[in-house]
Parts: sequence; C-alpha cells; structure tokens
Amino acid sequence: MKSSLSFSQCPAVPAGQSANGDINSPISSVQLGYSEPLCRFTTPYATPSATWTAGQSVTIKFNPNSVSHSGGHCEFSMSYDGGKTFAVIHRELRYCFVGSKPASLTNAVSVSSYTFDLPKDLPSSDKAIFAWSWVNASGNREFYMNCADVAIKGGSSNSYTGTEMVIANYKGYPTIPEFSGNYETGMELYTGAKKITVSPSGSTTGGGSGGGSGGGNSAPPVSKSSAPASKSTPAASTARDSSATPGVPHKPQESGASSAPASSASGAASASPSSAESSASGDTGSCTSGLMQCSGAGYQICNEGVWSPVYSCGVGASCKGTDGHIYCGWP
Repeated sequence: MKSSLSFSQCPAVPAGQSANGDINSPISSVQLGYSEPLCRFTTPYATPSATWTAGQSVTIKFNPNSVSHSGGHCEFSMSYDGGKTFAVIHRELRYCFVGSKPASLTNAVSVSSYTFDLPKDLPSSDKAIFAWSWVNASGNREFYMNCADVAIKGGSSNSYTGTEMVIANYKGYPTIPEFSGNYETGMELYTGAKKITVSPSGSTTGGGSGGGSGGGNSAPPVSKSSAPASKSTPAASTARDSSATPGVPHKPQESGASSAPASSASGAASASPSSAESSASGDTGSCTSGLMQCSGAGYQICNEGVWSPVYSCGVGASCKGTDGHIYCGWP
C-alpha cells in the first residue's frame, strides 16, 4: 500500500534537516537487502505534528488509489522513549486494506480508512511518537513503517501497558513469508508478542505475552529467512517524517520533495499512496514465488509460480531495476 500518513498542518523541519520525499518505500526489504532505522528518520521535530487527547477517536485515512499487496498485518503504536520501544494501541491483522480474505492475489484497496479510540490511559506528553507499521501479504518480504511526532493530552495514567509492536522482515528479526492464501501466516508473532509498559519516564518490558505462546521480539532473534541477509543502509539526512506509508517496492531515494504535512488536533490523519491498476498483459510464464519484475512501466509479482497481471507504479512513476532488484521510482 503506498501512502503517506499526513496532517493538515506541518511544523517547520528541524534546522539542518530536509523534508522527506520518499515516504512511500518500505524501511526494510529481505530481497533487496536493506534495512533503515525504525521510523526511517530519528531527528525529532521541535513541535508536535498533532495534538491528541487520550481517549479520543482518531481516523487514519489512506488514499484508495493505492496498492494493497493482498492485505497483511497492520499495527498502530505509540512510543515515549524516542522511538526505541513501541506499544500497540490498535491492530488490523490479516486483511489490512482488503477487509476480508481476497479470492486471489490482488492490489485493490477495499478499506482505505481506520477509526479507533486512543486508550484513555495513554500518558500525557509533548514528545510522543505515533507509528503505523505493516507486513504485506504478497510480494517481496518487506516491513513498512512511518512515524509522526505528536502530543498527548488528558491522559489518566503515568504509563501505558500494551502489546509490543511486531517487527518482521527486518535485519535481525524473523521473516514472515508470503501468505500465499494462508492469512494465519506470521500470526504467532502477533499473538505471542509480550506486554510492555511505556511512559515518558522510560519503557519497561513485561513478562507476559499477548495471548499466545512465545514472547515478543524486542531482542533481535536470528532471522528465519533463507533469502540473503539484509545490509543496513544509513538513512538520508532527514528529519523524522510526520507521515506514514505503505507500498509496492520503492527504492530508498535522496529526500528533496516536501513531505506530507501533519495534522491539527482534530484527530484525523490522511494518507495518499500512489495509484495502482492491473492489466492482463505481461509475462505469463512460470516463476519463483516472491519474485518481482518490471513489465513496461509497471511490475508483476510471482505468486505460487504464476506471474500476476501487470500493476501500475502510479501516476508519473515507472518500474526500474533488473534481476529481481526492482523498485517504483520517478524520473
């Protein structure tokens, strides 16, 4: 899903930093062999992108003209320690962006917004970080995450205890394979994630689990991936983005264009991913599941040995790269 979580008003970019123009790419790709820092950028804004009240309803909107990668697991989380630890406040597992199990591989978006209540016991802070993360169901094994600096007011507690955010398809963490129609894929990481407590004074890891066997993944385990090991790529010199994004493979690029602006205290956030349409043309031969290839200006995904229809990279973008190392980019 290509999107940018954005707000109606954005604070000034911190001194010495530049706005991020590539918020549509994953922060990690097993096949492409890179991992960027969580939240992509680590320099905080001097003022929050939005002010929310604990317990209020927020709506996260995604542009419906986007790429769903057949759904997958989404989490919305909060951090109070500068983005080191994230506790989940809302989940959309299995069918994020598609609503229900699709009949076949699809990039169509059926659900383009999610509304949920912030926990009433979120601690008040002017330095909280709101994050959206996503593990896609089909295509290259990727991890999407973007963050926004926010202020939380009116909290009824000095700390919040929730399930630890799952990290996967990221250097040093487990790889969740392509779902191939099985939407229980990777669910053990979510049901087994441990409970953690976050607060403005620091975060602690609890001993309990989130309802299943096993623990969370705060300590990087050995990757289960048979793909080449990821190679960390330093982030561009850019302030932490006040936006959040899902998508088809997009290669990390130097920042330059304006990032999506950030919101007022309305509690609504919007996102604008790139459009994607499919066609019946393209390669129809056999292939290895999980591979992707350019076809004209678009791309194809191999699912269970069969190439998908051709999907568009979106308006003004085209597919680039060779030998499986492809990405959607702009001239």
